[in-house]
Amino acid sequence: MKSVVYIFFFFFSFHICISQATTDTKKTQKEYTSLEEALKNPEKVYNLNLSNQQNIAIPNEAWAKFINLERLSLKNDHLKEIPAGIGNLTNLKVLDLSGNDFTALPLSLRKLNHLEELYLNDEKNLFLDQNNQSLNLPMNLRILHLENDNLKNVPKEIYELEKLEELFLNDNNFNQIPQEMNSLKNLKQLDFHNNKIPQQLQQQQESLIINQNFGFKIIF
Repeated sequence: MKSVVYIFFFFFSFHICISQATTDTKKTQKEYTSLEEALKNPEKVYNLNLSNQQNIAIPNEAWAKFINLERLSLKNDHLKEIPAGIGNLTNLKVLDLSGNDFTALPLSLRKLNHLEELYLNDEKNLFLDQNNQSLNLPMNLRILHLENDNLKNVPKEIYELEKLEELFLNDNNFNQIPQEMNSLKNLKQLDFHNNKIPQQLQQQQESLIINQNFGFKIIF
């Protein structure tokens, strides 16, 4: 009799675990594309995609309501500035700010301690090469996209990202790989394709990157 009870309890517990995992997965996978809809139950929003929305108005006080938000896209919204309230998204892991019109990143961005991946592609007004001001990048970033930003040099702040594993610098104007890349000890992938590095220099440049991590690669 005890064996029957144990078996029943095992399968009941297993069913509960599977149901909970399925529910959590559905919550995570659901993508909200309307700020108004998302604000109805902000604690249930894990993925918010507000990309390609012209003249979007996002009040700073709204961000603190998204206590579980993990993915946020404001891509191609032509934002003149990034709302400082984004710094209240304490659980944010992925942020896409590509294709906007801002000239600086808010200081509050540094508060995003859980942010792992940041997209800053197609930023025509950020002027990373000429701008000496801080990028205010979160220090726990693992993946950074700076694609098609008219870059000739790597912003110095990037060399301080000790946990950085993947760096995408493709479609820029580099004519060589900066030697300072050696300081990124955890770097596993470096993308330099569609730049202006002469083919005859690529092998020589690749040898400048000293990285002992297995699987490290440079993409030309």
